[in-house]
Amino acid sequence: MQRYWKVLKLFWSAAIAAEIEYRINFFIATLSSIGNLAGSLFGLFLFYRNGYTFSGWSWEAALVVLGIFTLLQGFSATFLAPNLNRIVRHVQEGTLDFVLLKPIRSQFWLSTHTISPWGVPDLIFGGVIIGYAGKRLGLGITNYLPSIIPLLCGLIILYSLWFILGATSIWFVKIYNATEVLRGLLEAGRYPMVAYPAAYRFFFTFIVPVTFLTTVPAEVILGRVEIPWLLGALVLAAVLFWASSKFWSFALRFYTSASS
Repeated sequence: MQRYWKVLKLFWSAAIAAEIEYRINFFIATLSSIGNLAGSLFGLFLFYRNGYTFSGWSWEAALVVLGIFTLLQGFSATFLAPNLNRIVRHVQEGTLDFVLLKPIRSQFWLSTHTISPWGVPDLIFGGVIIGYAGKRLGLGITNYLPSIIPLLCGLIILYSLWFILGATSIWFVKIYNATEVLRGLLEAGRYPMVAYPAAYRFFFTFIVPVTFLTTVPAEVILGRVEIPWLLGALVLAAVLFWASSKFWSFALRFYTSASS
């Protein structure tokens, strides 16, 4: 484990040093984040402007969901997209061979090799929105601490789904459209699940588990989550992470190296 932490430190220090050579990108990323956030707030405002509320969700409670969604966007842009989107390129160009030959787990290398600071604005804005909504709702540190577990589960679920989809590039090579479909489905997480009809709620809970990414952590913060949902998040995160590892090992059996 200590060896992996040392490797991770080397990976990220080199990646950040390379990225900050283009500092104007951070300014552009901040403007992009502000634009996306403004669009999300405007969309939510359209529901609430005439006194309408999602069942059991006040304006401030809905902002908590939006804040968590923005955090997930920042996490994806910082850690997931820079790494997992490159799996397709490694397969196409045959550079996956070099990854498999390294004395380290290939899934770890592919998942952590680089990092992008351009998702940091979303992480900051997400935290600000949650803090603002929490202040309006009178929430304290005792509300936020329990949410760490479901938030981590949400991150693991998101990573696992993305990695499994990336691993399918060994068969299909070009899966950019599929990853965009996944990202589009995850957009549903910007609103509480009660905003959708029953059929959509079922889909976003049991087929594509968007509910566990934003709504469940938000309900923990608000102090009204039911234990079965929290246990479901824990089990789902563990199962999907295990499945991602097993699926990657299975996919590698069908990988034809560039030299063969």
